[in-house]
Amino acid sequence: DGLWAEPPIKDNPRVTIFHVSEPIGQRAMTNQLCRLSNSKYIMKVDAHCAFDKGFDIKMINEMHDDWTMVPVMRNLHAFNWVCPNGHVRYQGPSGVCTECGKETKRDIVWIAKNNPQSTSYCFDSEPHFQYFNEFKKRPEGKGDLTETMSLQGSCFMLTRDKYWELNICDENFGSWGSQGIEVAVKTWLSGGRVMVNHKTWYAHMFRTQGGDFGFPYELSGSAVSHAKKTAKDLFFSGKWEKAIHPLHWLVEKFMPVPGWTPEAIEKLKGSVSPTQTSNPTSSAPAPAPQASTSTTAHSPISENLTQPSRQSPTANTPPTIGCIYYTDNLVDEKLMLVCQKQLTKAVAGKKIVSVSLKPIPFGKNVVLTLERGYLTMFKQILAGLEALDTDIVFFCEHDVLYHPSHFDFLPPDRNIWYYESNYWFLRLTDGFALHYNVSPLSGLCVYRDIAIKHYKERIAMVEKEGFSYRIGFEPMTHGRIKWKDMYKFELFHSGSPSIDIAHGKNVTGKRWTQDKFRRKPTIWKEANIDTIPGWDNVRRLLSFTK
Repeated sequence: DGLWAEPPIKDNPRVTIFHVSEPIGQRAMTNQLCRLSNSKYIMKVDAHCAFDKGFDIKMINEMHDDWTMVPVMRNLHAFNWVCPNGHVRYQGPSGVCTECGKETKRDIVWIAKNNPQSTSYCFDSEPHFQYFNEFKKRPEGKGDLTETMSLQGSCFMLTRDKYWELNICDENFGSWGSQGIEVAVKTWLSGGRVMVNHKTWYAHMFRTQGGDFGFPYELSGSAVSHAKKTAKDLFFSGKWEKAIHPLHWLVEKFMPVPGWTPEAIEKLKGSVSPTQTSNPTSSAPAPAPQASTSTTAHSPISENLTQPSRQSPTANTPPTIGCIYYTDNLVDEKLMLVCQKQLTKAVAGKKIVSVSLKPIPFGKNVVLTLERGYLTMFKQILAGLEALDTDIVFFCEHDVLYHPSHFDFLPPDRNIWYYESNYWFLRLTDGFALHYNVSPLSGLCVYRDIAIKHYKERIAMVEKEGFSYRIGFEPMTHGRIKWKDMYKFELFHSGSPSIDIAHGKNVTGKRWTQDKFRRKPTIWKEANIDTIPGWDNVRRLLSFTK
């Protein structure tokens, strides 16, 4: 997130690039990336890491569905600084040669050092992360597969279903901090195991020397303290609802543990609610949400992650309104810019999230490097919905001229899908315009939370069964599919129409004569580029087509 890589990342069909123009934080980004996956297993890993050959197979061969696993962690020696005189300085901040004062250049060496090799981690009673070197010397710390109390956080692997079931990257912790503790404790307390696979390794580059070789993001002490406080409040007090063990069970399992005394353990036991139990048969881990078994690009997350961060709107707090704009980047660039300019004018400052298949400088841009298609369009819509943070959302497309009156509408019922009925279609080749009774997706206005819920289910169905016109494009406008969550739809009619432009590369085709309709429209009006009601500047806006 934030800046684009320089030099740019090379295209590879196995790699999906997800980019947002403004940093959203490690946990939020990890969740977004997990939504794009349809794999059984998920591995979160920092960017500055190297890997053993075949590490993925070696990890998968040992995995269990209720485990979180990491390889052995080595230190990555990524580069040296070298001057013209041949003096070599180990990786660190840039600068002139410390021996002769001449300029230095970075020489990439990419060596996974054999020492140290970290295989065990823990946390103390604060909680602070610690390396657990004492455990390595115990009999249970030896072998090809060993348990670890906690994790370092730069790498971990688990099933995608378990990732969502445990809410493994809870954004309430904040952007960064205590991630290894969160992942490990959630795995252990829910009845799973946290394992280290000694048959393979990854190497992590530690940037600890400051300057341009320090932590690359702004990180306040208060943010780290918040993450630590959240971990302590959630786990030490026994408030995590999916736990079948209390935290003192985990500490005692690995005792002796640095930073834990018998007194600290007794204090921990006293802070646990009376309903907490260490009997694993007394309750079971909460099942993953039903939709999580689908191989969708956007897996389910806990309720607090799909809702706006503030409270739901009430009579005293009017709902917030935003727009998602999705494009396949195939529309003529000049037409796209004209429509973007008109949309910006029409929304009058409302937030816009754009989702494209290539980067575009429009709104808050999210990029999905996928092939154009109906499934991709649905994934783009869901990515936009989840990147937006408003209560209400207008769906906007790249080839529509939106009238400002369209965005004056406010849904009176949060459980109804509303479609614009004042819509004209304009054929770019000859200026022919047409209006009939229609409820297009590009005219949809709906509460964002129910849209997210539906598009997760829609993507799951299409990935399982493939797309068919029985599913259609406009949710809730027909009863051919019995969705898990069904809603009513209604039409609204703005003061002036919006104009959908047919330009030859539209995702869906247009019908220009009544005989093309199986059911004849009850409304049929024809016009031309100069006589569309409510518009007197369409020809001028589209003058680039001459």
